[in-house]
Amino acid sequence: MDAATLGLVAPLLRWPSAFMLCFFPTNAINIAAVSVASIVTSLNPRQRSRPRRTPSLNCTCSSSRQAGRMPTAPLPQFSSSVKLKYVKLGYQYLVNNFLSLLLLPVMAAVSLELVHRGPGEMVELWESLRVDLIHVLCYLFAIVFVSTVYFMSRPRPVYLVDYACFKPPATCRVPFSTFMEHARLIYPNEKSVRFQMRILERSGLGEETCLPPANHYLPPKPTMEASRDEAQLVIFSAIDDLVRKTGLKPKDIDILIVNCSLFSPTPSLSAMIINKYKLRSNIRSFNLSGMGCSAGLISIDLARDLLQAHPSSKALVISTEIITPNFYPGNERAMLLPNCLFRMGAAAILLSNRRRDARRAKYRLVHVLRTHKGAEDRAYRCVYQEEDSEGNSGINLSKDLMSIAGDALKSNITTLGPLVLPMSEQLLFFLTLVVRKVINPKWKPYIPDFKQAFEHFCIHAGGRAVIDELQKNLDLSAEHVEASRMTLHRFGNTSSSSLWYELNYIESKGRMRRGDRLWQIAFGSGFKCNSAVWKCMRTVKTPVDGPWANCIHRYPVHIPEVVKL
Repeated sequence: MDAATLGLVAPLLRWPSAFMLCFFPTNAINIAAVSVASIVTSLNPRQRSRPRRTPSLNCTCSSSRQAGRMPTAPLPQFSSSVKLKYVKLGYQYLVNNFLSLLLLPVMAAVSLELVHRGPGEMVELWESLRVDLIHVLCYLFAIVFVSTVYFMSRPRPVYLVDYACFKPPATCRVPFSTFMEHARLIYPNEKSVRFQMRILERSGLGEETCLPPANHYLPPKPTMEASRDEAQLVIFSAIDDLVRKTGLKPKDIDILIVNCSLFSPTPSLSAMIINKYKLRSNIRSFNLSGMGCSAGLISIDLARDLLQAHPSSKALVISTEIITPNFYPGNERAMLLPNCLFRMGAAAILLSNRRRDARRAKYRLVHVLRTHKGAEDRAYRCVYQEEDSEGNSGINLSKDLMSIAGDALKSNITTLGPLVLPMSEQLLFFLTLVVRKVINPKWKPYIPDFKQAFEHFCIHAGGRAVIDELQKNLDLSAEHVEASRMTLHRFGNTSSSSLWYELNYIESKGRMRRGDRLWQIAFGSGFKCNSAVWKCMRTVKTPVDGPWANCIHRYPVHIPEVVKL
């Protein structure tokens, strides 16, 4: 480094304090100091638990009168006057913008030094920085080569062009009174009837959920023909709606993925769609079964991988659950729960990796993370299809379901956190982890604030207990889980398609803005916890065409803890 370059850098060492005062105002420094002090105090249990004594105002006044002076109030406790929310905001701003704030005084120092230099010194500096043409061409070639390799090796963006959800007809509606009347006629055991009534009272479901036509018979008719009829009704209706909204032509579909956990006929549901819409003979089709309520995000992950391998392609994803063949007529309580919670529904999603679809796409897929706990026997059997002692087939939901779901969620968000959380939250999590490992293993672990990473949350509407537990553990507000609660109330547990009913609720409320980030999280048998992160490409305008179109004005509604039947 020559004398001219040294002369340019030297002022940075002479003026640090002046530029720190210029670009870091006193208020910002105070907020940052209080933020750091609060963090240190929170990490030290002795300081946090030690009470702070403050002098009494009466004592101060009496001593002041004795001394013949005016009474003075005690100094205010600054740390207690600043709300914790603003302290954390200051900390987040300081950490997340540290490099930008550090760059400002450096740029100002360089600018001032250049202003104070004379023409001769500027010419001398320019001469010292000149290089020959050969070096310039070599540098340009290296930059172009590295840029080309980077752009060719990075993954292709996957866009969600649009989606459509099946809206059940009013003839399939099952009010509480109808459900309980049928239960009394079907089940001779009064205990089974009362148990289902208690579950329904606390389920969070409303009066407008729907069951397929076969379940309206007395007794229900879970035949293969009725199951196929339900599959055709929900799947074809969703696809027709998607075709109408996007102008999609059957010959444009390159990839077809269908997921349905409990109904897997031969030919498959994907073959049924190919036959109905006369899709191309070289289409890549997949039919996923037995993967539970999280299979919708597994289908999205599979579609993403296929779109990475096949450029300029479109993928159609169908998520549904067929209710007809899964009615349980027995008396095992753990197997009666699905009768009370699951309802009919389906969603059709159009994905594309074409650049020209980016302008009309609603969302861009950012991350898909999958967690599988099937290696543990307890997790493997917590959602298990089996026969009871009387030979009746059904789904057995274990009492350990919530604790197993919590373990799977913990593993999933541990992987997701570093990908989406801002640096401030990651630093707090790291400091807490160090304290737990080095100082106090019993220290409460820090739960990252995922509200800093996402504006919207779509939690699988598997039941009220699932939504309550995630709201509590992730410290979410009532508005953050509103879409999940209202979807459960209006449509029930529609299995893998419930996430798309929730997304449609958010859009129908006019809350989705360009740049917003969305977290979809679902649980499924096995046991699995899967997450998908989307970024909104354009503001969604209301009114939104979909299953909420004629009832969104009535929501949100108050959902009591218990609905007496």
